[in-house]
Amino acid sequence: MNVLAHALLAGDDPALRLGGVMGDFVHGTPDLALPARVREGIYLHRAIDVFTDSHPAVRAARERMQPPFRRYAGILLDVWFDHLLADDFPSWSDTPLDVFSNGLRAELRAAEAMLPDGLKRFLAYMDMHDLPAGYARLDRIEGAFAGISRRLSRANPVADGVPVLLADAEALRGTFAEFFPALRRFAAGWAAERIALTSPDRPST
Repeated sequence: MNVLAHALLAGDDPALRLGGVMGDFVHGTPDLALPARVREGIYLHRAIDVFTDSHPAVRAARERMQPPFRRYAGILLDVWFDHLLADDFPSWSDTPLDVFSNGLRAELRAAEAMLPDGLKRFLAYMDMHDLPAGYARLDRIEGAFAGISRRLSRANPVADGVPVLLADAEALRGTFAEFFPALRRFAAGWAAERIALTSPDRPST
């Protein structure tokens, strides 16, 4: 799961960031009991996923993967992009990676009462493995793939994904450099538009 990317792309709004991280654990219509901005963060997460999956550079990266890995290319690339983001975090944020990572986990713990059960379990895993900062390390990526592989319902090659990604590492860095700035602009524009639409000062039509 690309939790680091979703947290960063939510910008400076803690509620939007919380929803962005919750997005992988919420299906269907978000609970109306959640704060409005948290619900917006869940929808932002989904919009980011759609943008990423439809970007030509990402589609090309998926197509480069050979069977049996191509079937799981979306999962593999999501986690690998978090690795690339963590590995070069100063290029994308003025906040040091460990500070950002620790702060995100603290925000999740503070909001634990509203977290889905799956995210509560994942938060314990994040604490144990120093995530998302730990995604800068290949052994953490290998561990993430192993865990995802175990959770999937059928036999799969996800646990063996790191060598496949390393073999395409240079091209994937190019993919990330091409699409992530566009994704960041998209996420910022999406959030700004939703804020404008829900602002109490917005003129009626």
